[in-house]
Amino acid sequence: MNRVYFLTGNVNKVKEASVILREYGIKVMKLSGIKKLEIQADSLEEIALTAARLVKNIVENPVIIEDDGIFIEALNGFPGPYSAYVYKKIGLPGILKLLTGIENRKAYFKSVIAYVDPRGNIELFTGVVYGVISYSIRGVRGFGYDPIFIPEGFSRTFAELTIREKCKISHRARALNKFAKWFKNR
Repeated sequence: MNRVYFLTGNVNKVKEASVILREYGIKVMKLSGIKKLEIQADSLEEIALTAARLVKNIVENPVIIEDDGIFIEALNGFPGPYSAYVYKKIGLPGILKLLTGIENRKAYFKSVIAYVDPRGNIELFTGVVYGVISYSIRGVRGFGYDPIFIPEGFSRTFAELTIREKCKISHRARALNKFAKWFKNR
């Protein structure tokens, strides 16, 4: 079984990546002892690429780094690459308050996976899932914005789906599936 290390402080992301990549015979290991540098930038690609460039100088194993964000149409794509910061500052109630009285609830989640091989080469993989923001916080599964995001074709939020259901359709799943197919065929 192939092995890849995941540089993240979020154990939920490791769990999801493990579920998804196991299908490809790839074992995910959480990379410990190194903190992911997360710059503030206007694009997820730039954030993931910067972190990957720093990691390639210190890690000799294959590593993935992920950055993601939720982009809300009525808020001009906000919070986007600032999603983690906004979540910490105003949380889900704050996002719902910003959308009070707004009918356009369209949004999308985007994930960018940066893969760094042992030679320091970097590849990027992107996944997007479209949906809407709910009118209330719903569900107890998942993490982050999952309780307010309803993916297209569903009536339930990510937090109301099982991990297996979410891992079939999420932005992270789409990026990780692209990565896994490339990784197996390189």
